[in-house]
Amino acid sequence: MKRMYTIIALLLVCLGFGYFQKGNQPQAQVTKPRVGVLNLMHHPSLDQIYAGFRAQMAAEGYHDGKNVTIEYQNAQGDQSNLQTMAHKLIDSQPDVLYGITTPASQALASTTSKVPILLGAVTNPQGAGLIKNNRHPGGNITGISNQAPVKEQFNLVLKFMPHVKKLGIIYTSSDLSASTEQALFVKEARKHHIELKSYAITNSNDLNQVSQQCLSEVEGVIVATDNTIAGAMQTLIKNANAVNKPVFPAVDAMVKQGGVATYGINQYRLGQEGAKMTVAVLRGDKKPATTAIKYLRHGEPILNLKQAQKLGLKVPAGFQHEAETEGKVYK
Repeated sequence: MKRMYTIIALLLVCLGFGYFQKGNQPQAQVTKPRVGVLNLMHHPSLDQIYAGFRAQMAAEGYHDGKNVTIEYQNAQGDQSNLQTMAHKLIDSQPDVLYGITTPASQALASTTSKVPILLGAVTNPQGAGLIKNNRHPGGNITGISNQAPVKEQFNLVLKFMPHVKKLGIIYTSSDLSASTEQALFVKEARKHHIELKSYAITNSNDLNQVSQQCLSEVEGVIVATDNTIAGAMQTLIKNANAVNKPVFPAVDAMVKQGGVATYGINQYRLGQEGAKMTVAVLRGDKKPATTAIKYLRHGEPILNLKQAQKLGLKVPAGFQHEAETEGKVYK
């Protein structure tokens, strides 16, 4: 019996030792991944990108505040704030960074060459000096381009204005997205033997005077993907309406504000695609260096029917139905 008690005591000691060695040791904490987001400004188009990003992150199982931390910084249109905000995001030790607009992405890129950076809406990543080339970025950066479907857009203008001879394009000279598309529109116009006059602005304060000059010299105006003009679109529309001339912008939100029509890249979907790529990087399924830049090649048909009617423009056959079934119509 004494021997039995001795064996039981030894077993209890061993079990207790095992408990303290394994079960009672502090367990390694599972840390939530951190995603830092930097945006240039509040604007309907850019806000839609961020909304799509957050929604898709949740759809992929990453819920902010629960199993992921998303830290959002917005420069409120002041580019001088971007660098400070980029450093703040880096100091929070993110696993991935997400930049909305070219200036925001450039600010992030200047602060780190190690943390993966996903581009949320950069028209020309290579031209912006962010990557080596679109197919093989080669560093810590990849993402989604928001380059407009210029050919589709220009052809649509010609359908609305089949007898047009002279058009104008207004763009911000310091905005790489806008200047890239301006050059593409010029090439497209040459193919169709249409004169396309270019009018550059440096900031939103220039838009009133420059747009008045432009509208006095052309039959209609094209606007590229341009954050500066997007933020002051009402100035352009006011001047265009005063002389009864149409404006054909690149994106949905600008059509809603008084543009006539476009084939526009869905901004919400841009955010969704950015989130999918972000999740793939977080999970280790993709690496920026070997992940090609993704383009959304086909734009959605967007029509401001009220504006077209106000200007006495005939909507091209089939386009209204296309917009009603596949895109948007503002009435």
